[in-house]
Amino acid sequence: EEVLMLTSAFFVSVLSIFTLQYSAFLVCNKHPGCGVNLPDQNLDPSDRYNASGECRSLYNELSAYFMMNPDITFKAQHAVDAYGAQHSGGITKNITNAFSLIGLYLTIEHGYTGRQVQLAHMELAKKTIQWPTLDLPTKHYSLTVADVLKAEKESNRKEMLMKWAKHVWDTWERHHEWTRNIYASYLKHY
Repeated sequence: EEVLMLTSAFFVSVLSIFTLQYSAFLVCNKHPGCGVNLPDQNLDPSDRYNASGECRSLYNELSAYFMMNPDITFKAQHAVDAYGAQHSGGITKNITNAFSLIGLYLTIEHGYTGRQVQLAHMELAKKTIQWPTLDLPTKHYSLTVADVLKAEKESNRKEMLMKWAKHVWDTWERHHEWTRNIYASYLKHY
């Protein structure tokens, strides 16, 4: 019993030293935008979104996945819109936020495919619109790009992508009416 206690104490000491020595590699930070906790890799923050370099790296991985697994409905557009809305604020341009919310609205409430959303964005881009700065949601996000990447099978990943898109859209509830008005004003005939 005494040997067991000494062995346990030794193990705890070694583990404590290991943890202190390598803690720089284990640090997780809550990142702007989605708030996901990721290990700090000292990556530069995104130059387009309110996102850390670590989070942007995950988004790049998801984008690469869609490039390697293309489909005619262009599901990648749903990832673009979910990520854009979830990482609004900071340096993110107002048009990025607006297009992201409009894309999510068309997807979630009208069943548009990614390709149809992309065409709607192209239609909106022809118009001269002064996009407002929208207040960020006060609710915290419970799904992020990291959750989509965790889904290993292609069917599970596409299902998680749509759950993520719906979650982000639902989190922006305060601006649903604004988004519907944009649709009615500029896209109702589309």
